[in-house]
Amino acid sequence: MSRSSSPVAPEPRQVPSALERAAVRRLASARLISLTGSGAAFAALAYIMFQLTGQSRWVSWTLLLTFGAQGVFAPLGSALGDRFDRRRVLVIADLAAAAGFVVLAFARTPGQLIVMAFVTATLESPIWSVSAAAVPNLVEPEDLTWANGMVAVGRNIGNLVGPILGGVLVAIIAPDSTPQQLHMAGIWVFSANAVTFAVSAWLIATTPGSFTGERGDDERFGGLRDGVVFLLRDRVLRAITLAWVVLLLGAGFTLVAEVALADELGAGSIGYGLLNAGWGGGAALGSFLAQRYLRERYETRALIWGVALVGVCLGLIGIAPWLPLAVGLMVGAGTGEGIGGVAEQGIMQRRTPDHVRSRVIGASESAILIALALSFAFGGEVVDAIGPRGAFAVGGLSCLVAALVLVRPLGREHVRASAAD
Repeated sequence: MSRSSSPVAPEPRQVPSALERAAVRRLASARLISLTGSGAAFAALAYIMFQLTGQSRWVSWTLLLTFGAQGVFAPLGSALGDRFDRRRVLVIADLAAAAGFVVLAFARTPGQLIVMAFVTATLESPIWSVSAAAVPNLVEPEDLTWANGMVAVGRNIGNLVGPILGGVLVAIIAPDSTPQQLHMAGIWVFSANAVTFAVSAWLIATTPGSFTGERGDDERFGGLRDGVVFLLRDRVLRAITLAWVVLLLGAGFTLVAEVALADELGAGSIGYGLLNAGWGGGAALGSFLAQRYLRERYETRALIWGVALVGVCLGLIGIAPWLPLAVGLMVGAGTGEGIGGVAEQGIMQRRTPDHVRSRVIGASESAILIALALSFAFGGEVVDAIGPRGAFAVGGLSCLVAALVLVRPLGREHVRASAAD
């Protein structure tokens, strides 16, 4: 990580340039729009699958084949971001995902829905790592936390609005949850999501600035292995990835359990959407707070405490007797994730050179999503066995263990950063 040679590091600039603001806000808008559509689509998909089959294991397999597919294909997608122009990769991925959701809109059976959900998730797989790798090229280093916070706010507002929209649309179009009504709800929600990806592609294509840095002779593309090797050799990045793997091996059960918890609380599809939205709203709040107040020297501590807050809130949801309390605790968990997520992005981006950054982020993302997919593989059986409340208790515990994994390596990094400042 680069440090100033002066005894006291200068404070980050309060106002990025007009060009930086325009570029970052356009990227944030693209993520907000596409994730609003995706949040609505996947909330609707999970609810439709649950109503068509009446079993949590179908929700579990749907999540497995979407998040799992992204975990498997993330390294390949991230390699495209280091091999080719990142702007072009993002535009093509957005348009391909739009086409996939058009086809998904006309799937009728649970099997068809799962297959097309897998395809669309695969087409989306480059977007996260490639866009995250592009952010440092759009702003000056001292504005990186601001930029990450801005993009995260857009992403998390999408996660807030999308599930509510999806739940409301399904409730309006399919009030009796008959197969015909559920099919019609899918047509409307999935088609709308295809439009959001097309809009996102246009926004990315017209964003000012360069998404890819200059390449020196010693920074040529070296294949998928480079990202994995760099990640494993960096103690801090390795610890962050391990912590998220531990967290999601347990917390993934809560995503499967949300539908059943909403049903247990008598809230139906709207309650399910509110639970998802509570997380998204909290994450947007946390991202906003990080954008305004977080500084580079405090990123390591923010990540640890953010993960711990997620664990406490998820655990308490397991004993929440009312939907409003459960939604409020979801807001708290999302706030912790929002703060920790911005901190994590800043740490990873600063510790990786541009020519390998997409692949490092992709390698980390792949490990994290595969862990999430494994939790989905067993999530249905776990929820059916111990109930949705027990699943939230397990998820909270895994987050607290993840925070402990981060304490030693990130604590040392904080001491080193303080001494350098």
